[in-house]
Amino acid sequence: MSPSEESLSVLYQDEHIIAINKPSGLLVHRSPIDRHETRFAIQILRDQIGQYVYPAHRLDKPTSGVLLFALSPEVASLIGQAFQTHQVEKDYLAVLRGYCPDAGHIDYPLTEEPDKRIARSKPAAPQEAITDYRRLASYELDAHIETYPQSRYSLVLAQPKTGRRHQLRRHFKHISHPIIGDAKHGRGRHNRYFAERLDCPRLLLHALQLRFIHPLSKLEIQLKAPLDHHFSALIKRFHWEDKFKAEWQDEKVTKL
Repeated sequence: MSPSEESLSVLYQDEHIIAINKPSGLLVHRSPIDRHETRFAIQILRDQIGQYVYPAHRLDKPTSGVLLFALSPEVASLIGQAFQTHQVEKDYLAVLRGYCPDAGHIDYPLTEEPDKRIARSKPAAPQEAITDYRRLASYELDAHIETYPQSRYSLVLAQPKTGRRHQLRRHFKHISHPIIGDAKHGRGRHNRYFAERLDCPRLLLHALQLRFIHPLSKLEIQLKAPLDHHFSALIKRFHWEDKFKAEWQDEKVTKL
């Protein structure tokens, strides 16, 4: 779905919570970082269903996928506690530059990224940040983008165990395999090649799934978000479709 459309794809709704498939390029709520933006997921969804909604977590503007809201402040508080105590399983799909290891555990504390508009008396201490990941597939593109005549990429499934700002983007940069399309932490030449030559002008990071216990019914909720046109077309172009479908249908995304 394009951010210009005035409705959002609802993945799940009951009297207490609602989840959408957030498109890439849409802010969750108003932010001083993007003062020019006038459209936000929280506003669009409120108008769409005719009641206030309360974000249970956040996704970066360029990240797509499962975004969960509560329909009351009380439920939002309960879900927020579940996120803070690591009771919510999160699965992301990403395309990285290079051939990353088959699997990995990234334990690399992150400092809060500073906002230049806010003066601080002293820098914040690094916070624990942990990510597990597994490489699903790889691809060699016959294109001389940087040093070598071919360029290599990895399709990975990632599970952040903590929820730091830009955690996956910063962690994959830390292991020298930045996410394609990441304007801040990635590689500009690869980003431009994907946008201009492969029709993929977005951050290739998608929140595939959330799995958690409903705060009131106590039932297990599993929410899945399909890929958008740009991401799914790239999966097909790189011949990753069968591998991705096998992982998705077998629900191995929850078993890293």
